[in-house]
Amino acid sequence: QVQLVESGGGLVQAGGSLTLSCAASGNPFRINFMAWFRQAPGKQRELVASISSEGSTNYAESVKGRFTISRDNAKNTGYLRMSSLKPEDTAVYYCNSNIKRSPISAAQSYWGQGTQVTVSS
Repeated sequence: QVQLVESGGGLVQAGGSLTLSCAASGNPFRINFMAWFRQAPGKQRELVASISSEGSTNYAESVKGRFTISRDNAKNTGYLRMSSLKPEDTAVYYCNSNIKRSPISAAQSYWGQGTQVTVSS
């Protein structure tokens, strides 16, 4: 079974950097788009960044110029490099991906377990 396993979260000081990883296990046949969402306590989940299978990227206005989404297709892994972090970036970050598990499987959406990112003042 395909699973998305996130890592890289933790505590960082404001202005610091952190890189999150999202590894797709279970030998997915094809990974279409990948995205990162985040949700702070009492807030709605929001889209942070996304990257298409062709490498086209989109970012939330609040993170443009600070965050970079990327993917390594050979490793079935997506990344979110976060720089110039602010306290308002504190949230649980979730990896999301549309994945085709096998040549005869329909593509479907998968979610990572979430990883906590805390930015101190």
